[in-house]
Amino acid sequence: MPGTALEMEPVEPQSLKKLSLKSLKRSLDLFSPTHGHVAPPDPESKRIRTSHKVAMEYKGIKSTNDIPKQGNPRGQEPAAPSNALALPGPEGSRDQGKGVSENALVVGPTLQSRGKNEGGLPGKSTTVIPASSSSRNFSTSAIIERIPSRWPRPEWHAPWKNYRVISGHLGWVRSIAFDPSNTWFCTGSADRTIKIWDVASGKLKYTLTGHIEQIRGLAVSTRHTYMFSAGDDKLVKCWDLEQNKVIRSYHGHLSGVYCLALHPTIDLLLTGGRDSVCRVWDIRTKMQAYALAGHDNTVCSVFTRPTDPQVVTGSHDSTIKFWDLRYGKTMTTLTHHKKSVRALARHPTEHSFASASAENIKKFNLPRGEFLHNMLSQQKTIINAMAINEDGVMVTGGDNGSLWFWDWKSGHNFQQAQTIVQPGSLDSEAAIYAASFDLTGSRLITCEADKTIKMWKQDENATPETHPVNFKPPKDIRRF
Repeated sequence: MPGTALEMEPVEPQSLKKLSLKSLKRSLDLFSPTHGHVAPPDPESKRIRTSHKVAMEYKGIKSTNDIPKQGNPRGQEPAAPSNALALPGPEGSRDQGKGVSENALVVGPTLQSRGKNEGGLPGKSTTVIPASSSSRNFSTSAIIERIPSRWPRPEWHAPWKNYRVISGHLGWVRSIAFDPSNTWFCTGSADRTIKIWDVASGKLKYTLTGHIEQIRGLAVSTRHTYMFSAGDDKLVKCWDLEQNKVIRSYHGHLSGVYCLALHPTIDLLLTGGRDSVCRVWDIRTKMQAYALAGHDNTVCSVFTRPTDPQVVTGSHDSTIKFWDLRYGKTMTTLTHHKKSVRALARHPTEHSFASASAENIKKFNLPRGEFLHNMLSQQKTIINAMAINEDGVMVTGGDNGSLWFWDWKSGHNFQQAQTIVQPGSLDSEAAIYAASFDLTGSRLITCEADKTIKMWKQDENATPETHPVNFKPPKDIRRF
């Protein structure tokens, strides 16, 4: 060939990392001058957006452009200012020469003024609102109608005070029940004894022994001279109060029994425990009628009523179940709570009940179980005990020793008391494990971890003037 072959320049081998850095540098050189800069505003798009917002917000309000303008003849003074309120707009929303922007809005006629208004109807003044998206708050606050709260106002209740402390148990006091005659009450404790106390004097009458673990549930029958107890020893016992001894035992629970309730009209006993089952016992024959299975965790609270749902249980699985006692099956499951439902309380006269867990106290309707509302404050502790009297006072006791009193109708917390541990106890032993009103609802008894029983009553000297109701209706009540 006449020409010499062109020699190819040797290509330097480059790593992938070096090639990536080169590509990155080239991209930065191309786009770095505009990187992070916002695109310049487009006045046309801003105008369209603003007019659309104004049209959507104030669709039914007339614009000043629709009102015929009447020019002032020369030499005449302008009419007297109207008595309508002109809502201020942001700076720059009015042109200096024109006075009001083109898209300004009129909020209708007000009282009759002395003369003719500029750009308005004779004898009527108009409120001018500048059409700007930032002035929306001013205009809506002027137009909106203030609706009064429909939340019921709480009734006035006298504050409660502690008037007696009873010592006698050697362990945590875990349960309480009142006698139908309202002359004595019984308490069960971690010292494995049941003690019977006089209501009026607070003196000890009897001590019953028979359990080998702490006693978590007590109930006194209104139909027979029987008392029932249940404890962590898996035992459920029936005591004859005429002989003060055990006459029956109910065997079947596979673990500790945490709660106990008596059916008000039928000879049935209900117990719930750590085996996640609520068991229904025939009192006379000691036979288990049903095992109400369906909870996924410990059944820690139960109450009964004469009509369906006759059995309501709360569990550590955060659910509440209504049971059909004819078939032994679940009727309804309420899943409103997020944490363990450790306490249930039925209202003595209304068809409703309350349930308490660590995150909230909720009120439900019966028999359908419709959720009514949350209580208006949060105790922010584990609530072990709850009781309601006929006067509409609900009390809840927590693990930290807090005893809160609530108005049932409105959910208002009208008193927050703190229990005081007896001398020699730790501050951490302030927990309240059980609470109950007597049959009249005038006295409250709490069972506590400092091994004492405390009795509370209303302050006779309190009046609505000395202890006024400090109530603010809720703005946004949660409906779930």
